Amino acid sequence: MKKQRICIIGDGLSGLTSALALKNLQNIELDLILNEKKKIGDTRTTAISESNFQFLKTIIKNFNSKLFWPSKNIELFFETSKEQINFLNFEEGEKNLMYVCENKKFKSLLLREIKLKKIKILKKKVSNLNALKNYDLIIMCLGTKSPLYNKVTNGRTIGKDYKELALTGQIEKNLKFMKAGQYFLKDGPLAILPFSKNKFSFVWTISKDLFQSKSKNIKNFIEKKIKNILKINENIKIKHLKSYPIKLNLETKYFNDNALVLGDGLHRVHPVAGQGFNLVLRDIKQLKEIINYYSVLGIQFDNSQILNEFTKNRKPENILLGLGIDVTRSFFKKNNYLDPVKKIFLKNLNRIPYLKKISLKISDTGLNFN
Repeated sequence: MKKQRICIIGDGLSGLTSALALKNLQNIELDLILNEKKKIGDTRTTAISESNFQFLKTIIKNFNSKLFWPSKNIELFFETSKEQINFLNFEEGEKNLMYVCENKKFKSLLLREIKLKKIKILKKKVSNLNALKNYDLIIMCLGTKSPLYNKVTNGRTIGKDYKELALTGQIEKNLKFMKAGQYFLKDGPLAILPFSKNKFSFVWTISKDLFQSKSKNIKNFIEKKIKNILKINENIKIKHLKSYPIKLNLETKYFNDNALVLGDGLHRVHPVAGQGFNLVLRDIKQLKEIINYYSVLGIQFDNSQILNEFTKNRKPENILLGLGIDVTRSFFKKNNYLDPVKKIFLKNLNRIPYLKKISLKISDTGLNFN
């Protein structure tokens, strides 16, 4: 039986993970197309849910668990004018709730595995999909700004400009029994993500106006806030401080002909829930299952409904979760009239065990409750 040809474009986490997931499927010939230009290493961290962590272990033979720092506890806080309310604590016994890894180390792990699996790599810049007409399926994992997407999505997008910036960085500090935390502050949500015994990363989303007003002393502003919420007296120092704009972008058209958009270009959500890459991993897992089903049956991709089926399975969850994250962000946004009501509600939230159970399930597996 003639093998069907798939190409994956992109050297980010989405593209590399997709290549490993699809490599060993029956009757598949896979090429990975990487940009010729060398990119600067990504100093950010990524949080991965338990179910997605287990999926990664199935597609990476030489998996290094030491690169992924497990978190068994996650605490949620809401800041008022007088106090920080610890309104919800997630814990599931011996089970890990998530794993945090440094992006550059994760990417190195993926590249090593790609080399070991002898995945064919083509280094070139793709500016026109017509140059890839010999492939049965084209998977594009090119981030959010690629002009190639316009030929596929036609601008059919649910979007919003939050007029906010995400500030990310790392801090080295030996804090005993440090837990992951999400702090809904008056200035914007701040996530604390430990990734070793003495290091943690943060993601703080603030308005562009606030950033501009503090830009001359932005590091001091962030350090002071983190010291306050973690109750640290000694000085701390931020490394690898970065900022990037926050937008909601949910594509409603996933493919055109045999070209599929995957990764951040398909859905870009607010970082408040830490679901960005987890959505991508669920997409990859679903795509692998569908491609495997069609390839085993010997059905040609160009004559099948493979991408229709993928869209039907993944678009509802991606849009619902994306909009749900947007609602969460809006709920915790500072509002002098509603904050007293929020305070009463949140103080009683821990008394609703079913709500906590549902929240944990969605964070782990999305809207798939099988």
